Amino acid sequence: DADTLILQNIELVDIFSQKFASLQPLASHRFLNESLIYHGYLGCSLLHPTVAISLHTLAAYRQSHRTCPRFSVQAQCKALCHLHDIPYQPHLNMQFSDAYDVYLEILHRVDSLIKAALKRDTQDWCLLNSCPCCCYKLDDEDNMTFEWLATIDGNNSLKRWLSSIYGTSPRDDSRTRHSDYWLHRANVDQFQLNGAQPHEQDPTDDWEDVVQSDSAPFNCIDRWRNAGPEARKRMFSVFDESGIFIVAYRHRFILLVCDMVKSGKLSKYLLAILDHLLNIYGKNGGIAYNIGCAFSKT
Repeated sequence: DADTLILQNIELVDIFSQKFASLQPLASHRFLNESLIYHGYLGCSLLHPTVAISLHTLAAYRQSHRTCPRFSVQAQCKALCHLHDIPYQPHLNMQFSDAYDVYLEILHRVDSLIKAALKRDTQDWCLLNSCPCCCYKLDDEDNMTFEWLATIDGNNSLKRWLSSIYGTSPRDDSRTRHSDYWLHRANVDQFQLNGAQPHEQDPTDDWEDVVQSDSAPFNCIDRWRNAGPEARKRMFSVFDESGIFIVAYRHRFILLVCDMVKSGKLSKYLLAILDHLLNIYGKNGGIAYNIGCAFSKT
């Protein structure tokens, strides 16, 4: 009960302050973190926290990380140390990371309750309602030539190193994403083409721009660099994730995302996304892709 809860000399970390204080729990509180959250903080351990981070600090880092994914927990901890005029210590990363993981889980569970109350927790709800312009139809509305239009492409900006690169044993991450936007690796791997891609070129191709003669017919597949041989586009083996493959409505709403794993733009990513879109929206749609001419051979 509240009489046995001890919240004395707790280190409270905020964006612009760092202090030690004692907090008074309410009679209804059963756990230390319950009292800390009541006062606007989240403990860095489950049962007996000695350090707590303010919810404002965790919320600010979440938005900063969303706008700049490279802004790491370590960078946030170093920034807080500069603001508080204290030396940086590596263990601060673990404390902040533990509190941040719990904070994200709390947000997810609150969001799930809200979606359930609004009846927005059905399968593929986001895909069916993400774009009002394309997804909502009026009564007696005429059919369009293309009911939906989207664009697809991959990007190599979001890379992640293999943990074995640093001489450590790789560890499996059992966490799953709480989002309808992501396609799981297992779903993508179902469309693996046994290592051979449909737009694979002659291995002697030097992957340079071809000088097109006036007499030869135009063939963009031979000239376009993105459609070059897959052997020339494979990412270095040091990366576990080499980027993301994404599809968006023409009105700039994100539809689906999948990880590119140890590779460049393989056909399996596009095939998995198209299969999912066709199952949801049907065949009366259009897709823009910068090497669609090569992919059309699939």
